[in-house]
Formats: sequence, structure tokens, C-alpha cells
Amino acid sequence: MNGGPEGIRCMLLRGGTSKGAYFLAGDLPAEAAERDALLLRVMGSPDPRQIDGLGGAHPLTSKVAVVSASTDPAADVDYLFLQVGVEKAEVSDRQNCGNILAGVGPFAVERGLVEPGEGRTSVRIRMVNSGDLATATFPTEGGRVVYEGDAEISGVPGTAAPVVIEFPPGSAPLLPTGHARDLVADIPVTCVDNGMPTVLIAADSLGVTGYEDPGDLEEDLALADRLRAIRLEAGKLMGLGDVESATVPKLTLLAPPRDGGAVTTRTFIPVRCHTSIGVLGAASVAAGLRVEGGVGHAVALLPGHGDRLRIEHSTGFLDIEAGVDHGLGGDPPVARRTAVVRTARKIFDGTVFPRPAGAAHHP
Repeated sequence: MNGGPEGIRCMLLRGGTSKGAYFLAGDLPAEAAERDALLLRVMGSPDPRQIDGLGGAHPLTSKVAVVSASTDPAADVDYLFLQVGVEKAEVSDRQNCGNILAGVGPFAVERGLVEPGEGRTSVRIRMVNSGDLATATFPTEGGRVVYEGDAEISGVPGTAAPVVIEFPPGSAPLLPTGHARDLVADIPVTCVDNGMPTVLIAADSLGVTGYEDPGDLEEDLALADRLRAIRLEAGKLMGLGDVESATVPKLTLLAPPRDGGAVTTRTFIPVRCHTSIGVLGAASVAAGLRVEGGVGHAVALLPGHGDRLRIEHSTGFLDIEAGVDHGLGGDPPVARRTAVVRTARKIFDGTVFPRPAGAAHHP
């Protein structure tokens, strides 16, 4: 590990609607348990305020990207996403993060893993958590990443340069249970995986509108109990096993759109309610809406042509292109393509000094 015992080289970037600490793999311990213990100290966990570290007291701002050159000929870099717990001493690698993914290409150029092009640079990324691939394309000029631009995304103030992320069709089944609709904990759902295992649920089937403030939904204890039951049962049906301590599957409540989009969403990640929606979660929602017979197909207002869908959330919207081909002769539907525009911005590049190992910590 580079950086010495006093500090570790780190870059903080906003990726999409999340914020994370980005590290070269060689700057962290190779052994996972030692690495995770260090990252908890870096982020200031466990502590609801994360006052003694980089974390921002919310799962969306307690994220880590670990990046290295890839040995896969189909990729330029490997990206391991780690979700660092806020109030619990947990570090999970059981999911991807498409928002933090938006910063991986720029980070790879900043650290010299990829040579920048003139005008724009494309970085092929292998998402280690799942083995899936993505290509991020963003502006570069004079050998440097250009962060300034006119692209605007909901949930982020101001504008920045666009990062176009395209995902090839994944190898996992779009419908992990093999059905467009399942009855889980007595609630009709659609289980879908287009980059993020997600359970789609009509909000009104749970006695809510789907337009509530995320904080109000989090405080609904009866709803929390029902969502937990759905998640545990759906996890097994989706082949994820016991998901009691896992961060997947995500649960997305669906309601008819109110602002010209295809659908309104409220997503649980998996207990806190997302203030917007993750990129890969939106990719799964968008594909799931197009599944004939699925719960989303009956709720959404789908455009008559084209792949682009606008997914509404509590702080705005996310535009995503998701194409689904429906099989012939009873073959299951498959995702054809998925693409989204995100932005990223470098916040700082320097040395982070983690809380000393063994130091008393009282959340």
C-alpha cells in the first residue's frame, strides 16, 4: 500500500447524484478485511454523522470506488464498488453503482491508467462486482479531463460536462424468476435485473401513493415491515439467497407520472429511501416497464416510439434509453441496449488521513 501509515492518496468525486472516495487498488490493502476496516475509518463509520471521516451521513455519500488497470481484454480498467455503512460497521460489495461509475473514467485518466484523447475519451470499464461491462465517454482536452460543461441532471445543482455511459446487454436474465409477474408476500411484483437486481411494486398495492416525500416513507414502520418481507422473499426467488444483510435487491415503488415522464418512482436502497434514483436502478426500472404483463407496464405511460424514457423521482427525473426485445415462441424478453447521460466533478485530490486503528469510537 502506498501513501505511508499517515495517509492514503484519494480523490473525492461527485458521480451523478452520489459522491464517493476513489482509490487506486494499489493504494489500499490487498486483503479485503483489512481494506474494509481501513475504509470504515476513512469514511468515519459507524456514526450517523460520520463526523470523523469523509462520509456525508447518508448512503449516497458513503461510497467508495477502487480502480485498477484491467487484465480483461474487453476492458481498460476494473472498478470495484464498495458501499460503506453509515451507522453500521459494514462494507458491502454485493452491488454495482452506476452513479459512482460516472467518475471512474475521469479518475482513470487523472491517475494515468488511460491515455486521454483529443476532444473526447472513451474508457471501457469492467464492473468487478458483477463482471458486467460499460463504456464511459467524456470530454478531454490538452491531456486533461474537462469537467465544465452544459449538461444538467436532476438532483445536482448547476451544470457539468456530460459523461455518456453505455451498457451492453448483460449475461444475467432480465427476469431472474422467469416470470413477468410474481406474488411475493401477497403483493404482485416484477423482479428485474438490467444491471441492478430490482423489485418493481405498484405503490398503491402497499397503501401509499408513491408521491410521498422519501423521509415520510422511511418513517412509515408498517410499510417498512412489508417491504422487508417482500425483499427477503424476492431475494430468494431471484437467486440471491438470504439478503437480510445485503444491499440488493432494491425495491422501487411505481406510480403514474405527474411531470410528463413515464413513471414516478420511490426507491429503497434497501432501507433508506433514495432522494433520486441510481443509474443502474433506473436501467432496471426502465427495462421492467417494457415487460409485457409486468406490474410496471400497467402503471407507466410509455412513449409510442424510441427507447428513451423519463423516470421521475422525488428531486426531478432521469432520462435513460432502454430497449427490450420480446422473445418469440415463449422466449423470455431480453435487454437490447441501455444508455444514460450523467455528469461528474472532481472535488478534491490529495491525501486522506483515516481515524487511527483501534481508536475508541462512540457513535
